[in-house]
Amino acid sequence: MAQISAKQVKELRDMTGVGMMDAKRALVEVEGNMDAAVDYLREKGMARAAKKADRIAAEGLANVAIDGNTAVAVEINAETDFVAKNDKFQALVKEITALILENKPADLEAALELSTDDGTLSDKITNATTVIGEKISLRRFTLLEKTDSQTFGSYIHQGGRIVALTLLEGADEETAKEVAMHVAAINPKYVSREEVPADVIEHEKKVLSEQALNEGKPANIVEKMIVGRLNKFLGEISLNDQAFVKDPDVTVSKYVASKNGSVLSFVRFEVGEGIEKRQENFAEEVMSQIKQ
Repeated sequence: MAQISAKQVKELRDMTGVGMMDAKRALVEVEGNMDAAVDYLREKGMARAAKKADRIAAEGLANVAIDGNTAVAVEINAETDFVAKNDKFQALVKEITALILENKPADLEAALELSTDDGTLSDKITNATTVIGEKISLRRFTLLEKTDSQTFGSYIHQGGRIVALTLLEGADEETAKEVAMHVAAINPKYVSREEVPADVIEHEKKVLSEQALNEGKPANIVEKMIVGRLNKFLGEISLNDQAFVKDPDVTVSKYVASKNGSVLSFVRFEVGEGIEKRQENFAEEVMSQIKQ
């Protein structure tokens, strides 16, 4: 039997909201596999969902820039929030963003080879690490291109804790910005339910099926229950189907359609997302400010 540590139990409790003994029992059942333990608790109806997106700890800043028909979202990490507030670090973030926007590198490796006044971008980041006194790294970036009939929108929360970039067909910049604010606050995973990968759907079906059976529902109605719950799940993760944060009576797709547009794509970066757990939930903070 796998040894289950108190740290693992606490992490699972934080992710799912279940009690200590239930968390430990789930981990024992799946031999310490955290993702499997989350599924186990959901199947037993004890956890609605895992807060995997909250598992962040790295500091730094994200940034967005737009120039004509090109836009970019960038994340640059540092070790502490103190450095993220440093003027030199903030200037470096802006310089890296502009450099990537201008040169449009294919990937991180190519970006780090871009020429700067300090040698390559990799050299510049290394030098900045020496000057500022903390490890600095370019973590990720996404470039978007548009046509003249399309529209970019961007939103930067709290100076760069969360950034969002949207691309719409038609509409106007104000509408695209409103959608970017929604993306920052609600954190959709896909533009539409048609984009959700088949393996994600199959995994959710399995969890929902076990959940329904464990609730003691008759087998002949389990399938209908799964259809309804799966439909709700897809609506929650798909931007087009989500209730628009500024007007919950309409979906995002209907809001954009009312402005003569449609959503093509989006990018959302939250600093440190997926690296290690952090207690703050910046998405909730963004949503509360938008609704004010």
